[in-house]
Amino acid sequence: MKKNILIVLIATVLFSVTLSIAQPREFSALIVTTSARMTQSMKMYVKEKKVRMEPQGQPRYNILREDKQVMWMVMTDEKKYMEMPLKPFKPHEKPQVEKKIMGEVSRVEVGSEVINGHPTKKYEVTYKSGDRADKMFQWLATDLNFPIKTSAIDGSWSTEFKEIKTGPQPDSLFEPPAGYQKVTMPSFPGMGEGTTPAPRSRDR
Repeated sequence: MKKNILIVLIATVLFSVTLSIAQPREFSALIVTTSARMTQSMKMYVKEKKVRMEPQGQPRYNILREDKQVMWMVMTDEKKYMEMPLKPFKPHEKPQVEKKIMGEVSRVEVGSEVINGHPTKKYEVTYKSGDRADKMFQWLATDLNFPIKTSAIDGSWSTEFKEIKTGPQPDSLFEPPAGYQKVTMPSFPGMGEGTTPAPRSRDR
């Protein structure tokens, strides 16, 4: 269950990323996040303010609906889904993938590259996180008008959009499957400590 909650948190963070993207308004992509400890791949579908995240190799996926202010975690192996509210993130918890990042102080264009078939301008960005100044690289796709890759200066982490396909996305992608049972969101008084309770079925 803890793994499921981690997937929810990752999906919610990535949802905050998609809300800042101006163009295109409907697309699908594979998002690959890499750090020293893990590599996480997710298939993402976007339609206006609706997002679907599918962690690769997992029997669960997430539908995030800003228009309804809810998120559904769909458990395909159990034919159930869990509903929970979308809560705003604190500034330091919300990664920025629009051109201007949160806390940005300055940026310097340091080159141009082709990333996954898209022409990009590479920037070294200086930003403030609390009282500390830090730097990161950002690759802005000039044909799509949003950054398709960001990374630490030392390469210790990166987030990259791959297999980007623009165009209309079916409405059915952003609804729980018909016939799936709705379960309630469990409470987590000691999140990260001990055993997390399993989802409970909604009383009929």
